[in-house]
Amino acid sequence: MRAIQIFTPGGPEVLTEVEVETPKPAPGECRVKAEVIGIGRPDILVRKGVYKWMPPLPVIPGSEMVGIVDSIGTGVDESIRGRRVLVSSRELRVRAGCCAEYICVPSHSLYILPDSINPIDAASLPNLQFANALWMCNGEQSIESILIPGASGGVASILTKFAHYKNAQVIGTTSSIAKRKYILDNGIDHLFDNRTENLPASVLEVTAGRGVSLAIDQLGGASLVACLKSLAPMGMVVSINIINGLPKENVFEEMRALLTKSLAIRTFSMHSLDEDPVQRRQLMDMAIQQMARGQVKAPISTVMKMSEIQLAHQKLDEGTSMGKIVLQP
Repeated sequence: MRAIQIFTPGGPEVLTEVEVETPKPAPGECRVKAEVIGIGRPDILVRKGVYKWMPPLPVIPGSEMVGIVDSIGTGVDESIRGRRVLVSSRELRVRAGCCAEYICVPSHSLYILPDSINPIDAASLPNLQFANALWMCNGEQSIESILIPGASGGVASILTKFAHYKNAQVIGTTSSIAKRKYILDNGIDHLFDNRTENLPASVLEVTAGRGVSLAIDQLGGASLVACLKSLAPMGMVVSINIINGLPKENVFEEMRALLTKSLAIRTFSMHSLDEDPVQRRQLMDMAIQQMARGQVKAPISTVMKMSEIQLAHQKLDEGTSMGKIVLQP
C-alpha cells in the first residue's frame, strides 16, 4: 500500500511517499480502507519532532481517517465489516498512523458513522469533539459571545458553526484579505483584522460595551493579552496554542489591572482526557449526533491528494490553509 512516512524531523520535504506492506488485522482489530485522511497542527509537531507525545521514528503521521472496514480479525463482530468509520488517533496508542491507504486498529477504538455524514465532513468530527470540550471550559457560566482570533483554520471554522448552534455571537480576526470571504461565508458575525492594539475596542463596540464571555486563543503573544482585554465580567480566555510564542507582557499584571472584571485564563489540551476514555468518547458521540442531525454543519474543507502531502504541510506552516485540510488517497 501507499503511505507517508517520516524518517527524520524537518520541513515538509521530509514527508516521503513509500510503498509498504498492506497490514493484516490481528485478533480484535479491524482494517480500515481510507476514503479521507485529516491532517492538522499535531501533524506539524510530529513532522518537526517536537510533539510532546512524539511517536518513535520512522512513523506514518496522520491524526484521523475516515474509511470503510474491509477486513476484521478474529473476535470482532462481523456486522462492522463494510461500515464507514472514523479512526481518531486520540483513541490509539500513538497520535499518528493515518496517512496511509489502510490502517489496522482495535475495533473498540472506532466510531461508526451514520450515512448522513459524508466522508469529507466526517474528517472535521475530531475538531467538533474539541469544540464541545472547549465549551465546557467555562463551567456553568453562560456564553453569550465568543472571540476567535485567526478564524479561518480547521478548529476555528468548526468552532464558529458550533457557537452558532449554542446561540452565541461569534467575533473573529484575520490578517489575510484572501481569507476574509471564507470566514464571512462560514457565518461569522463580526470580523476584524489581527491588529491586537485595536481589537479590545472593536469587540466592546459590537458587544454593546460588555465584551465576550469566552475567547479561544491559538495565537499566543500579544493576541492572548488582547483577548484578555476583550472579555466581559467573569469571562475566560482559553489558550489552546501559542503559534506566535509567549506574551511579552506580564499577564498576571494585566489581569490585576482588570481586577473588577474577575477574569480567568485557562490552558486546554485534549490530552487532558487521555486517561478518561469515557468522557472523550461521549464528546465524540455528541459531535457525531450534532453533525448527523444538521445542528452543526462542517465547514468547507480544503481537499487535496495524499501525494500532495508536502504542499498540504507547507500551507499549514505558512498559515494559508482555510478550513480543515483533508487528503484523498
